[in-house]
Amino acid sequence: MAKNKPKLRTVEKSLPPFPLNEFPKNFPFILGKELVYLLASKGKAILEGSEFEAIFATCIGAEWKPSNVGLDDIILGNTAWGAKTVKATKPVTQKKVRLISGRNSPVYSFGETIDTQHDPNAVGQSVLEIWNERVSAVREKFQNLRTVVLVKSNDLTEVVVFEFDTIRYDPELFAWEWNKNDNLVGIEKSTTEHRFTWQPHGSQFTIIEEIPEDSLLIKIKEPEPLNKEDVLTALGFDKSWISVTKRNG
Repeated sequence: MAKNKPKLRTVEKSLPPFPLNEFPKNFPFILGKELVYLLASKGKAILEGSEFEAIFATCIGAEWKPSNVGLDDIILGNTAWGAKTVKATKPVTQKKVRLISGRNSPVYSFGETIDTQHDPNAVGQSVLEIWNERVSAVREKFQNLRTVVLVKSNDLTEVVVFEFDTIRYDPELFAWEWNKNDNLVGIEKSTTEHRFTWQPHGSQFTIIEEIPEDSLLIKIKEPEPLNKEDVLTALGFDKSWISVTKRNG
């Protein structure tokens, strides 16, 4: 009698939907189409962060579920993404981006009042600890956590797209100092590169990321904006669509 093969554990369940920065084949064309529609329907080059979250979810067949944490707004299987948009005059030549990554407040979290008289390294460590806790909380739910970034031109006809793993940062790898604007700056010790900025007023935390050389570059033809009256006519709109009363009537 043939023996049953034993069931073996597999790592497939932990694999993301696609390798880092290797977007699905149709991804750039779907994104380009969404941008063309946005420009045509809005009539102006305005793309909000939440709109890009929804568009990215559409492009990869994921679910858009805005979260309070802001690190897991797009979900596909065991992988979650946060999404960021950044303006650049020339996305194709942009080397780095500054990503506003929430409000990390040692004052709120640790009950401390912070100013430039405080030890910058102690404050910086507290800021990173708050970030790390946020990342850890999301990673308890998802095996893979990423951030996708859209670097957009002013007219939205040229964009660069890339993603990176959303990680915890080891405080021991960074040195902190107060700059001339009374903001806290985090420097990576091994490279002396500026990696973080933290603003005591408002507690805004910014992460500086390099844009990979092989990032997707997408260029689109700028569409003519849709004519409002033509759209309403195509919808069959008339005054019967509108009801007007008074609240107390």
